[in-house]
Amino acid sequence: MDARRARPDAPRPPRPVVTELRLSAFKSHRNATFELGPLTFFHGASGTGKSSALQAYEALARLAGGGTLAEALAPAGGAAACVPHRARPDAQGRRGFRIGCTVEGPAGPVRLDLAVQAEPEARVVGERLTGAGRTLLSTALRDPGLPAVEAAWHTAGAVPVTRAPLPDDRLGTALLPLRVAGKTAGQRLVLGAAEQAVVALRSVFACDPRPELMRAPVAARDGRLRGACDNVAAVLGRTGNECAIRHSILVTAADAGCRGRVEGLAVEGLDGGFVRAVLARGAGAATPLERLGDGELRYLALCLVLLTGPEVLAVDPAAEVLPARQALTVLADGFDRCLDPRQARELVGLAARMCERGHIRLVGTVRGEVGRVAAEVPGATMVDLGE
Repeated sequence: MDARRARPDAPRPPRPVVTELRLSAFKSHRNATFELGPLTFFHGASGTGKSSALQAYEALARLAGGGTLAEALAPAGGAAACVPHRARPDAQGRRGFRIGCTVEGPAGPVRLDLAVQAEPEARVVGERLTGAGRTLLSTALRDPGLPAVEAAWHTAGAVPVTRAPLPDDRLGTALLPLRVAGKTAGQRLVLGAAEQAVVALRSVFACDPRPELMRAPVAARDGRLRGACDNVAAVLGRTGNECAIRHSILVTAADAGCRGRVEGLAVEGLDGGFVRAVLARGAGAATPLERLGDGELRYLALCLVLLTGPEVLAVDPAAEVLPARQALTVLADGFDRCLDPRQARELVGLAARMCERGHIRLVGTVRGEVGRVAAEVPGATMVDLGE
């Protein structure tokens, strides 16, 4: 396992971002730590754990957004599917997994670690939030018969630590703003660290374009792009009207990655308030989006994701924090799926340019030749999971 950072001495990011993912015990990973840069690719053969790394990241993001443990782990196959292979139950028949991350930002490095019991029932049995050289929040399961954990967070007032029960199916860090008053320096330290972790994790868009779903007409008002990109036609109509500059860049990218000349991306109205997208071919006939191949559709969708932001993508960032203080992270499993080498090179180059600006980050998985192409991109972090 080899992770290479192009700029290890980069200054502290002004926006909260996840810079490290820890999979202490998760699916095929044990004691694994991965550095994450603005542009990160997990590279390796099938079965090496590329997708599971992104699943762990997405689970943390869903928990930070207020989701329950069951909701957060559904994309990963449920809690039981996350237990490391051949992990043996303890004397009480319990098995589980452990994941965590480090978030860099104005509050400095903040570490969040979770211990999850998957069997016989799913629950968060331990959580630790650390920063500024101290433990800011810790939870532990004291009474297995109650659906709660005992939480203790730093106060540094008349009472050094505050204790209270928290639900065992949610992320305690995300609940702290509702429980901590912020009256003492210690409480403000806890709130700052919790906010930093939650903001970084909530600003995630998990994206896996599904070509078979992208060919059907969609409602014209369906203007926030979903992770499957099935409503891409409506979103193209919206971006064409709202941001001419980025739409022009998207047209240029489409011309570079699609067969034949592409001079524009337009939307045609259909009966019943539906629309379909077309590629303008100059003097020739326009090509409806449904006539494109799977690779072209995935390429276009990923270009669109990279060139837009939270106002267009179906994400729920922290509304209490200014957009300028947030960085959107795109999780793209199978980033190079269905793409030919030319499309892959164009897409990796676009990702590098957009990530360099700082408002967007990308963590993707790639295989084969694309991994070698991505490794040559300045500023990219490559995580080689081997064969």
